[in-house]
Amino acid sequence: MNTTKGSALIVGAGPGLGRSLAAAFAGDGHRVALIGRDGPRLKTLADDLVDAGHSAVAYSADAAAPGLLATVLAEAVDDLGEPDVLVYNAAFARPDRPTGISVEDWATSFAVNVTGAAVAATTVIPMLREGRGTVLFTGGGMALNPSPDYTSLSVGKAALRAYAHALHEEQREAGVHVTTVTIRGFLSPGDARFDPDVVAESYLELHHRPQDQWRAEYVYG
Repeated sequence: MNTTKGSALIVGAGPGLGRSLAAAFAGDGHRVALIGRDGPRLKTLADDLVDAGHSAVAYSADAAAPGLLATVLAEAVDDLGEPDVLVYNAAFARPDRPTGISVEDWATSFAVNVTGAAVAATTVIPMLREGRGTVLFTGGGMALNPSPDYTSLSVGKAALRAYAHALHEEQREAGVHVTTVTIRGFLSPGDARFDPDVVAESYLELHHRPQDQWRAEYVYG
């Protein structure tokens, strides 16, 4: 087992950017936990990383279930060791209009897009290796320019952005690097700028930044 680097916990590690994030941090030498709702699919992704010579384990958890999410994060730390990195990449994203969202969908959207992020951060920060590390949130351009066609996602990303900024200010002097990655564009495999593998490398670069370059927000694209 690699003992020179802490683990990397990826919440929302499904196909697309989640898979790319897991691969990027595994390739950097971290033991990776892939956390999401679809356990069998995540196991396949983890097995692919293991076959490539990395250390990766899949864990099933719904970001909208705070107790389960906290329990699974603690289990991953027990299995893989103290973390260096938490990436919160989960999102509730579906087309909706401002006056057409049910109470239930508002609650689910906020639970995944905001509350789950807060639960993950408050669970993992006390577990960081030597009390220092990186917490990265996947934001979106809709936090800056809300869309009437994706209203609940726009609201969720705006709230997540506010939370990340506040957490950054709280944790900076403690040695915890908190950043929201505001992706202004749509992920597209093969695109020179927005291929998920390319975007994931930016998260890795943020993790390696020295403290004097820490910022609350990184606008990608």
